[in-house]
Amino acid sequence: MAQRREDMIAETQAKLIKSARESFAQHGFAESCMDDLTAEAGLTRGALYHHFGGKKGLLKAVIQQIEEEMTTRLSAIKSQGPTTWDAFINGSIAYLNMACEPEIQRITLLDGPAVLGDPSQWPRKNCCIRNTQLSIEKLMEEGVLREVDSLAMARLINGALFGASLWIANAEDPHAASIKAVDAFLTLASGLLKSNTA
Repeated sequence: MAQRREDMIAETQAKLIKSARESFAQHGFAESCMDDLTAEAGLTRGALYHHFGGKKGLLKAVIQQIEEEMTTRLSAIKSQGPTTWDAFINGSIAYLNMACEPEIQRITLLDGPAVLGDPSQWPRKNCCIRNTQLSIEKLMEEGVLREVDSLAMARLINGALFGASLWIANAEDPHAASIKAVDAFLTLASGLLKSNTA
C-alpha cells in the first residue's frame, strides 16, 4: 500500500514537472500560468502547492531535472575523451555549447537566476565544483597540469564557464558568442598545462 502511494506521488510530481517544463520553455516563468500548467497535467493548483509549495518550487524541480540530464550528457561526452585532458576540455566546451539550446537558455540560465537567485548556491553547483576539482587533481597526478590549489581552480573554472554561459544565453547571437567563449576558454585552460610553465 505504501509503495502504491509513493508511486502515485512520483507520478503526480512527474506530470507537474513535465507540464511546467514545457510551459517555462515556451512562455518563460513569468508568463506561465499555474492554472494552465496544472490543467495540462490533469491536476489542480492544490496538487502543485502540495508537492512543490508553489510555482517557484516547481521551477527548482524543473531546473534540477534539466541539470541532471546535462550532467548525464556531459559524462557521456567526457567518457569519449582519449585522455583525462581531452575529457576535461570536451566536457567544458559541451557545457558552453549547451547554453545555445533554447530550453536550457530560457529555464536554467535566464529564468533560474532571476527567480531563484545566485546559482552558485544551487545544490548541484557543489557537485559540479567537486567533479571539476577531481579532474584537476587527476590531471596534476598525471603530470599534465602545473601544481595549483585544486578547489580554488575548480571554483574559478566553474565560475568562468557559468559566467560565459550566462553571456551566451543573453547574447543577440548565442552561437557566435559560444564560439568566442570556447576560443577564450581554450586559451585560458592552456595556461594550466605544465608544458607552458616557463
